[in-house]
Amino acid sequence: MRINEHAVRTGAAWTAVAATGPYLTLKLLWLTGHPVGSDAPGEMDRLWLVNLLTFGMDAIAVALALAFARPWGRRAPAGLVAFPMWVATGLLGTILIALPLYLLSVLVLGPERGDPDDKGIGDWVFLVVYGGFAVQGLALLTAFALYARRRWAGLLRERIGDLPDSPTLTVQRVLACVAALLAAGVAAVRAYWALGGTAGLPRDMAEARSRGVAVMDGVAAVMAVAAAAALLVLVFRIRPGRRVLGPLLVVWTAAGSLFGWGGWQLVAFGVTTTRVTELRTAVPGLTPLVQSAQVVASVLVLAVGATALTEWGARRRAAAVESRG
Repeated sequence: MRINEHAVRTGAAWTAVAATGPYLTLKLLWLTGHPVGSDAPGEMDRLWLVNLLTFGMDAIAVALALAFARPWGRRAPAGLVAFPMWVATGLLGTILIALPLYLLSVLVLGPERGDPDDKGIGDWVFLVVYGGFAVQGLALLTAFALYARRRWAGLLRERIGDLPDSPTLTVQRVLACVAALLAAGVAAVRAYWALGGTAGLPRDMAEARSRGVAVMDGVAAVMAVAAAAALLVLVFRIRPGRRVLGPLLVVWTAAGSLFGWGGWQLVAFGVTTTRVTELRTAVPGLTPLVQSAQVVASVLVLAVGATALTEWGARRRAAAVESRG
């Protein structure tokens, strides 16, 4: 039985739109002074800007889903679709990896013991938010995969060895090596924190370390290694007979994760909230330094990818003109 890709893509896109509903509603209530699900109303007032940003981010996800469902989406400029989807893939893809790992840790090790005096977000809020993210991630990524298969099918069928040897290839390789070095540093520090290390963390963050945060640090370390390795495979034409699709998916997701989560942590926590006050147990300023390194490494990956894809597109257009002539 032949699968109707258009119907699947449209269904997945509208599922993603529906999955954003509870989250957007919750954020809208918080923004308008209704701290539903919170035992600390004053905390919602302090997080007004963060809530506004996250509301906007999920609204962009709705716009992306509509672009994948509607005919005008294929006519939209490639960059206008690709960049926000790159960030969305990194953010949602990380959650789709980290959430099952965290749930597995709960099954194996049991739930974490919280502070009985700690008043914050209710458990049902986390269920609604992260359950919605999981559905939204699966649906949006499915819709995008089918959209990309239709719009950029030629690239996805390319072999690594068939990528163009352009005059900028040397620059691409230099940038890729710099990105790999930064990513290696990020991976080392994130892995250290995931394993329980606290050097470089502000005292309040070190004391409040949770299993969920450790899982996210571990996933970030893996993403940093994966992004660097996949990018080097592409720019140095390692295993030229293999298709571009595999390494491209890895570098797309992993670099998007570094950019999305690194940038989000810089914005949400800010440099001033990550100052180290206990110099005997921490390296001053390491937390924002790691977050910044994630962003810089991912921007370098983005620069390499954008250059290579632009050259690939130009070559395809030239070949099409030549064949018609």
